[in-house]
Amino acid sequence: MPPAFDRLLFGPSGVPHSSPKPDTQSGVRRVAELGLDCMELAFVRSVSMGLDKAAQVKATAAEAGVRLTVHAPYYVNLNSPEPEKVEASKQRMLQAARVGHACGAESVCIHAAFYMGGEGEAVHARVREGFAEVRDTLAAEGVDVWLRPEVMGKPTQYGTVAETVRLAGELDGVLPLVDFAHLHARALGGVNTYEEFCAVLDQLRDGLGPGALARLHLHVSGIDYGPKGEKKHLNLEESDFNYRDLLRALKDYGCKGFLICESPNQEDDALLLKRTYEAL
Repeated sequence: MPPAFDRLLFGPSGVPHSSPKPDTQSGVRRVAELGLDCMELAFVRSVSMGLDKAAQVKATAAEAGVRLTVHAPYYVNLNSPEPEKVEASKQRMLQAARVGHACGAESVCIHAAFYMGGEGEAVHARVREGFAEVRDTLAAEGVDVWLRPEVMGKPTQYGTVAETVRLAGELDGVLPLVDFAHLHARALGGVNTYEEFCAVLDQLRDGLGPGALARLHLHVSGIDYGPKGEKKHLNLEESDFNYRDLLRALKDYGCKGFLICESPNQEDDALLLKRTYEAL
């Protein structure tokens, strides 16, 4: 699997707004100039990058000392009642992982499924089947990345902490992606205290072992929410999300891995998070 971490790494989702050009290589260089550590390749609409370009991105990231993650396309639903949509979902996961790996990315964020009115066990079984198939295909191709089912922000979506921990416990090569803003929105304003953040970290450690806290992939941002959960991401200071206590919990637990900021202002909040964390 990808290399271990010696600390918590901070970076934006996507090319920073302050990048001189909107391409990935310029974004990677800008991340390094800002003093950030990582960047998520936001393949959220489609994976449009070819393998030749990916090789250039890998070289640029290695030279800049910036580690990479990937966000797979949003259009994944492994629980769709339509077999062609399930197959298309798996192909999107595969394409994101293949191109991400060619870029040197280590971890792939995936929106796994919607419940579609289904029962928990049946939905989980279908998600597990899809992840297992994608994982096995990638392993046969030598594509060495973590597949990360994301903790989601709406109650209609598969992706509670318990579900993602269970999936990771059942499948090698799979680990949760905890989006703490999504958790806050899904709980309609809950999961927003130091004690609650610690409880989430305990859930990861108890379910997957202490090593899970040494190879985290996290998403953090401000968030707007309503009765149906997540509405949209916000900048941290425009939200009620208690990021300072989250950072304190992460530091107290000795967490390591990727912390990707998904705020609209991208690098500004990534820097705010990193500087706040370092000042603790």
